[in-house]
Amino acid sequence: MRKNSKMKFLKLIIVVIILFFSSSCNQDSQNSSFFLGGEIINPSSGYVNFYYNNIKIDSIELDSNNKFFKKIEDIKPGIYRIEHLPENQNIIVENGDSLWIRVNVEDFKESLTFSGKGSSKNNFLVDMSILDESEIGYISEIYSQESDVFRNAIDSLMNEKENIWEIFNSSGKPKSLSRNITKASIKYNYFNKLERYALLRGKDWTDSKRKEFFSYRDQMDLNDSDLSLFEPYITYLMNYFNEKTLGSGKAYFYEKNNTDFNIKKLLIIDSQITDQSLKNNLARATAIEEILNFKNNDYHEEFIDYYTYVNSSEQYLDEITKLYNDIEKMKKGNSLPNIEIIDYNGDIKSSSSELRGSKSLIYFWSQTQMNHYRRTIRRIEELKESYPDYRFIGICIQPYTDMVSQAQNILNLDLSNQFSFRDFERSSKNWVLTYLNKTIIIDKKVNIVDGFTNLFTNEVENILREN
Repeated sequence: MRKNSKMKFLKLIIVVIILFFSSSCNQDSQNSSFFLGGEIINPSSGYVNFYYNNIKIDSIELDSNNKFFKKIEDIKPGIYRIEHLPENQNIIVENGDSLWIRVNVEDFKESLTFSGKGSSKNNFLVDMSILDESEIGYISEIYSQESDVFRNAIDSLMNEKENIWEIFNSSGKPKSLSRNITKASIKYNYFNKLERYALLRGKDWTDSKRKEFFSYRDQMDLNDSDLSLFEPYITYLMNYFNEKTLGSGKAYFYEKNNTDFNIKKLLIIDSQITDQSLKNNLARATAIEEILNFKNNDYHEEFIDYYTYVNSSEQYLDEITKLYNDIEKMKKGNSLPNIEIIDYNGDIKSSSSELRGSKSLIYFWSQTQMNHYRRTIRRIEELKESYPDYRFIGICIQPYTDMVSQAQNILNLDLSNQFSFRDFERSSKNWVLTYLNKTIIIDKKVNIVDGFTNLFTNEVENILREN
């Protein structure tokens, strides 16, 4: 049941990397400017976006060599997000930092590296994320174990990472902000796994068993302002509040789909979180989960009333309202919103014109997830045999590259049915594309038959059969 030697070797490599980078990258500075640059190998878009507080503050264009440079003045220390669609990564920025990023989009997480001043803390976050992914199989195996066995296994894994963090902390002497965030990347990642286990397995626990299992909660801070934008912390708190909202003896995977559950969760967040920025982020995350539960659409006006009461951010309210309105436009019977798509010749087309004239199923894929694309194509071939009166249209979420053309030729696809988004950010919002397995089914007049079904479920076949 224990992890294999490959994982241990990976940890040893990470320790060496930490020692190498941490010795020269954390000298103190009062400079409030920040330099961000880098090189994107096999880019999937022409820009690198830079976010703070879930709001885009800059969009940096790649040059002819796929490099980018930007000096940002008067930057506030904290957690930011860099994005090269469809991939993104949290980064820690402090006064005087100067980061150079290098990444191959075809293997984003494994290839992402930082150099320059401030690189060690950000490489640490990436390395911990890679280690976390290497443990997924092991943790999946032990979900079937009793709570004390699972808790002990998680504690052991967390202790190993904290030992690595101690090396990072003593070697690099990071500032207090970096110390807090990097340590939290370990602590809340594993606390989240414990919360998830309790949601899955803790329905009938006694009070004494709950008290014993949840003893780790004594180490958490419900209102850590440093972490209000940090994904592992937000993810943990979301599951913490899921567990707090869940009634005794209730099944989580049933209850979480009810609007009443998420309204109650909002009110508990409001009562327990005092840091307003953190409260807004948790309320936003709860609202997105609820609004994207399309089957609850009839109750979402009521939910938004509660959300408006808890949230104080006008930008977040505008975002949630737009999401709600975009979903309304994707309801059955409405005309599919028109967007610009690019055909295999590189010509820009109107989706309304191109899709008119035949019943169609639209599916999506990404050039950064080619295994998913191959699996998708196999599923589409099955559906083609059963429903030959439908046109099956593939949309790549990034503009075409040579790699895409080569893959399509290898798969022997009908290129007349293959397109890409011209503008992912705008098009994905108009069509409410939140996951790659989504399909959109339309009639001959480009009216929506169904806008949200998963390609890999039986439901998609039922819809095709009935229409």
